[in-house]
Amino acid sequence: MLKKVTLSFFSIVVYLGCSISLLAQNHHHTHDFSHHANENNAIAHHQHHTGNSADEAPMQAKLETGQGDYIFSWDQELTAAFPEAAHEFEPRMHGGFNEDPETGIVYTGIPGYGLCAITADLKNWSVLGTDKRLKDNIHGIVFFVHKGEKYLAVTQEGKRVLVLTLDGTIVSEILKPTGNEFKFEPANAFFASEDSNFGVTDVTYLRGTLYVAHGYSKGDFVMTIKEKNGIWNWGKLAWGGKGDNPGQFQTAHGIYAHDNKILVANRAAGQVVRFTKKGKFVETFNDIPAGSLVCNVSYKDEHYFLNALEAIGDQKSAPLYVHSGEDLVSTVIPGDLDIPVLTNIHQVWPHFVTENGSKQLYLLVHGWNKGKYAVLKLEK
Repeated sequence: MLKKVTLSFFSIVVYLGCSISLLAQNHHHTHDFSHHANENNAIAHHQHHTGNSADEAPMQAKLETGQGDYIFSWDQELTAAFPEAAHEFEPRMHGGFNEDPETGIVYTGIPGYGLCAITADLKNWSVLGTDKRLKDNIHGIVFFVHKGEKYLAVTQEGKRVLVLTLDGTIVSEILKPTGNEFKFEPANAFFASEDSNFGVTDVTYLRGTLYVAHGYSKGDFVMTIKEKNGIWNWGKLAWGGKGDNPGQFQTAHGIYAHDNKILVANRAAGQVVRFTKKGKFVETFNDIPAGSLVCNVSYKDEHYFLNALEAIGDQKSAPLYVHSGEDLVSTVIPGDLDIPVLTNIHQVWPHFVTENGSKQLYLLVHGWNKGKYAVLKLEK
């Protein structure tokens, strides 16, 4: 009888020990989560397991990236608004964005698919125009108003610059200079050479003039285009050239007009350079991390938004930067948000969506290499 009692007691102890161990393991897994880089901001807390149900799962933390007032998450719903018919062309993406500030419509190009307009709420896409040239790669794009009319201009590296109306009707096609257009001898000498190429990368507009970056070339210039009698063609102003001196470039990749100045993303030098509209060097932005291959620059919400082409060090993707013009405010790493495919980045574009009188800031990301479109949302 004593042996039976002892055996029963021993069995109960073993059973209780195993049960406590199992409960402890379940409690441990409830709090086990992967920490994703949110450089100096705490990631959201998981809910604690308060009930007795073994089926109750912990809340997954939202992935975020950035610092201070500029912390972003991935908006998967708006990203998925990318047109289904364009999916086969998405890996070729190699351009950027621009928008009509009056309507909020965003414009971009997808090689092989065409020139696209995205509604201000970022939910619907449409293709503009039927001209087959608009299916060529649109490497840079600008919306502008000239003499009261709205236009787009696009650069197509190796081919042309196009000026067109918002319905996709081409107004002017500007081809490679011949070498006698500019009041800048280095540019004329370059284009007069049989070895010259047409490496246009981006375009912007300021006070009646289009400014074109020509960075995919040994002839690393900014050039201008002017309108006369409704036709656009090369203007006299050009500047730059390959080099390290102020006013010279190491791949003038992106170009952007703001506050009556011309900003150039000097990619290989990792710089954003400010010029007057006449091409006089003003200054270079400070506080851009070393090794940043800065592709483009844009402005919204009293800040500049820049992007590097590729990751630096152990970053999971190329970084995006929010910059005051004086200091770096936030470093945003889309790779920390587990966005599929996105590693290299060609442009970031800030965009406000207004709903019920409230403005929400988003970042539109144009991937490169494997191609990817993504939308990031500013977290309040």
